[in-house]
Amino acid sequence: MKLSVIKLDGKASGDVELSDAVFGITDIRGDLLARYVNWQLAKRRAGTHKVQTRNENSRTGKKMYKQKGTGGARHGSRRAPQFVGGSRAFGPIVRDHGFSLPKKVRALALRHALSSKAKAGDLIVVDTVSVKEPKTAKLREQFGKLGWTKALIIAGPEVDANFGMAARNIPHIDVLPNAGLNVYDILRADKLVLTKAAVEAIEARFSEKEAA
Repeated sequence: MKLSVIKLDGKASGDVELSDAVFGITDIRGDLLARYVNWQLAKRRAGTHKVQTRNENSRTGKKMYKQKGTGGARHGSRRAPQFVGGSRAFGPIVRDHGFSLPKKVRALALRHALSSKAKAGDLIVVDTVSVKEPKTAKLREQFGKLGWTKALIIAGPEVDANFGMAARNIPHIDVLPNAGLNVYDILRADKLVLTKAAVEAIEARFSEKEAA
């Protein structure tokens, strides 16, 4: 499929031919996208939540009252979960919430995410993303003219330092290098903006996987 290339000022800069295997999938599988997003968000979870167990509670371990003759139930410690100030039974512990997802499923989900943006007309290819000065106000004005109010920009192998500084304070604008491309950020952005260098890297990445 062929897509027009623009510059940051909105002027045309030729065309680019996109791979149908990466950007031209028409039957978008929501189940793949959901699996990837769940996997990605699970990996982000810190898993540092924790409660005190009985051996960590600082309350006394002395027997509450004598075993027999009180008419009450038999108890040995106030650290038991049923008492105020006691420990919690079966509470959360420090753990990793991540789970495994096959590489082929991840790669396929990324292709479907890219194709979904192309199918919806929300894929934009720009020549390069670089500015002479890190001026946020000026860049925000340019984005406004282009209609980029909530966009993910994949800048290429590296993000231009001035462009990254200018864009980082603009709400709902994310700028990432090629290595940061992921399904979750693609789906939550209204526009996906790729530089020509990013397009070449993405297609080369998938062609290498197919060759392997």
